[in-house]
Amino acid sequence: MLLLVDLDGVVYRGPEPVPGVAEVLVRRAGLGDGIVYVTNNSMHYRADYVARLRSMGLPVTPDRVVSAPRATALYLVEHNPPARRVLAVGALGLRRELADVGLEVVAADEAVRRAVHERIDGFVAARRPDTVVVGLDPDLTYDRIAVAADAVRAGARFVATNRDPTYPTERGLAPGAGSMVAAIQVASGVEPVVIGKPEPLLLEEAARVGGASPSDVIMVGDGVLTDLPAARALGARTVLMLTGVSTRKEVDALPADERPAAIAEDAKELEAALEVLAKG
Repeated sequence: MLLLVDLDGVVYRGPEPVPGVAEVLVRRAGLGDGIVYVTNNSMHYRADYVARLRSMGLPVTPDRVVSAPRATALYLVEHNPPARRVLAVGALGLRRELADVGLEVVAADEAVRRAVHERIDGFVAARRPDTVVVGLDPDLTYDRIAVAADAVRAGARFVATNRDPTYPTERGLAPGAGSMVAAIQVASGVEPVVIGKPEPLLLEEAARVGGASPSDVIMVGDGVLTDLPAARALGARTVLMLTGVSTRKEVDALPADERPAAIAEDAKELEAALEVLAKG
């Protein structure tokens, strides 16, 4: 059995681990389950996740972390035609993942500096991006939105790492990448290609990394609007954790054919659910 495990809201909330989840995953790995960590969070680089997960005692290697930025980078170089020069609106982790696959990355602030007097005309003339990638940008400004929207209107492909409206932290819900994507979509009038959940591309890459067919995959997530539909599109079953963004009331409101295979309030219920699902 391959477990695709979400991070924010499942393994941790902000800097705080979700109690008991790490121990459950260690036991499942000891029983022979594969584990691939999947996250829509677009701020961080894979190595950052590896260090953090290891500090919590979790079994992890760099190839077993599939983030929305990593899946986005792979999509851009494998898609026809492949991207070459990318305007990145997002955090450092996104830019590093794009650079890792050989893309020329133009940070949004550089684009703003180039366009400060001439708007996008001067920027495009100098270094026209063929793609605009938008993720979670904690330093988003009006000017960043403007240059990204102008580049999209000038013909650049518009790709979003994910469209999560919020993400869970230790202080509650914070604005997610979807908030930034929405601003640029409205300003440009263009609908983006979306890589992260609820689209299936992120989980498809994670299942490939784990070497499992969809029928052997269990998604462990916390999002009714993200994890559930992505797993359903992949053909995988889901254990929905109520430790992150979604509530039992939201699950109960779903049609029967859209509900998860199991619901877990905490790590103890997660372990029990995985034991049942492992038996078929």
